[in-house]
Amino acid sequence: MNTFAILSKKEFNQMVKEYKILWLPIVFMLLGITQPIMMYYLPMILENLGGVEGIMIDPTMAKPEGREVLASTLNSQFDQLGIIIMIVAVMGVIQAEKANGMLQFILTRPVSISSYLGSKIATHYLLAVLSLAIGYIASYGYTMYLFSPIPITYVILAFALYCLWLLFIITFVTMISTFFNSQAVIALVSIVALLLCRLIAGLHPSISIFNPAGFSLRASSVLMTGSIGAWWEINVIVTFLLIFGMILTMHFWIAKKKF
Repeated sequence: MNTFAILSKKEFNQMVKEYKILWLPIVFMLLGITQPIMMYYLPMILENLGGVEGIMIDPTMAKPEGREVLASTLNSQFDQLGIIIMIVAVMGVIQAEKANGMLQFILTRPVSISSYLGSKIATHYLLAVLSLAIGYIASYGYTMYLFSPIPITYVILAFALYCLWLLFIITFVTMISTFFNSQAVIALVSIVALLLCRLIAGLHPSISIFNPAGFSLRASSVLMTGSIGAWWEINVIVTFLLIFGMILTMHFWIAKKKF
């Protein structure tokens, strides 16, 4: 068994010990079902409040389509609270091993830095994709039941596009975890930077081409219109170049520090 497989198995065992493999999918499932349920029952809740000034319910207002609801799940739940939860789950991925001396112990063995970083990113990305898939499927099921059907091809393509944005998130948080020794600082820097990326991506279509967060917008666009948008190839190239650059930066940082 090569070092990458051994380190990946170690990471998986650690995620089991920390219950990440349990609580992260559950949290994303709850996030996934929140949006369709909230959008379905919100008019009834507001109507039954009674006496709330300034709130008017238009009885002729059209019921949202399923594709609008699922797109809002990506934008309102996964792109906001979901990002923060993912950061909390990943922020100690390298910082914790720097603090307890495990990183120094591992690198004194015949283990390459590339295998070490690869195992960290791969295992946490797989867990993130699994958690996202569970939440996404739950949201899709409730949306289909409460609203209207969505073409399955749009649903799958939107999920694949969002996973590219998710890969950038995991790699970025891992890089920040490499640089800093305080989990509070790691969380703060990651949350501000990633939410800023998401905010900037929505300002102008040309900006999203060079922004990994643009894949979140493209995922919503696929659900709403069936179109992936223009210049998606450049978006893919730029995103993978940024990910590769972050991995090289982490490799150089760890090698230079000689933990």
